[in-house]
Amino acid sequence: MDFDFTEEQMMFRNSVRSFANKEIAPLVEEYEKRQEFPIELFRKMGALGYLCVTFPPEYGGAGAGLVDECILVEELARINSGIAGSIMVQGGIGSTIILDYGNEDQKQRYIVPAIRGEKIGAFGLTEPEAGSDAAAIQTRAEKAGDYYIINGSKIFISNGPICDFVLVAAWTDRSRKPTDGISVIVVDRGTPGFSVSRKLDKVGAWTAETGELVFEDCRVPRENLIGEEGKGLRYLLRSLNRGRITHAASSVGAARTILEEALKYSRERVQFGRPIGKNQSIAFKLARMAMETEAASLLTYHAAWLYDQGRKCSKEASMAKLFASEARVKASNEAMHIFGGYGYMMEYPVQRYWRDAKLSLITEGTSEIQQIIIAREIGLL
Repeated sequence: MDFDFTEEQMMFRNSVRSFANKEIAPLVEEYEKRQEFPIELFRKMGALGYLCVTFPPEYGGAGAGLVDECILVEELARINSGIAGSIMVQGGIGSTIILDYGNEDQKQRYIVPAIRGEKIGAFGLTEPEAGSDAAAIQTRAEKAGDYYIINGSKIFISNGPICDFVLVAAWTDRSRKPTDGISVIVVDRGTPGFSVSRKLDKVGAWTAETGELVFEDCRVPRENLIGEEGKGLRYLLRSLNRGRITHAASSVGAARTILEEALKYSRERVQFGRPIGKNQSIAFKLARMAMETEAASLLTYHAAWLYDQGRKCSKEASMAKLFASEARVKASNEAMHIFGGYGYMMEYPVQRYWRDAKLSLITEGTSEIQQIIIAREIGLL
């Protein structure tokens, strides 16, 4: 396996990094305070081809591989993981099911404008009583002539407050098992009966707008069904490896920034007559942070490479997601110690890295779920 990026990938990384530094970094403080996503970024990134980079050229995508998408996500997360998260939904679970299983009309209506940044996508699966246990959802879509009538609610929906369309997982046949009874139906903003009941106030990831969605006798044309009726949960399960790998890339990007900031501070902060980084207790913290960040990167890009090769990678995807998220959390904890009182102050970004890191252990499958998958893959459970 070649561990080096290709020349094209290096150029892509440099161009994304330049864009992120010039166009995203100056917005972070303002939009963190507003707890909003800077919507204009969707069109800017769409115009440059930075949205949905793995999608086919015939729809406006770059036709790139998952390694390339991980490069993109890592560079965005180096600047702000909330913004990276919203972009990941756009090119991931908020649209890939349409690309993979939708018909041509649906692709033209949703995929093409999503790639351009003209429409924002979201995916509605999680409910108040259904998180890791996706089959426990209660939302239902009942047939009524040429329509589905959707009733239910979804919570913790990334991009929910700002989406133009949402892919909704709902029961269409409760008499069957979940893998044959749950469907995915796309619902447009403005459809009667569909509303964002509230924007959720989170501990971190403030620039990733998250909401609770409610469907009350929401009348949706049956032509909005994605793929086959009853196959929605299967579609979702097939897409999980991809999402776990890109979330690992996000953790790698965030961990790199945490390490860079902690290294810089340890060289500048002088106590007892010398930089604190010269103290073994601090130097060892930073050495371990560097090692774990590099290990997380290798796990992540190996999993992405396997995915691009069309090879089985469930174990590797879960390992990458688990290790990278835990490395990020450890790095943020250590950085808080290194910065001391300054780290706890809101005027310094370290507290944001610390707050944002916790979400990486929960989203896209908790650490416990990843360990269950790994245990199964090695012949246990």
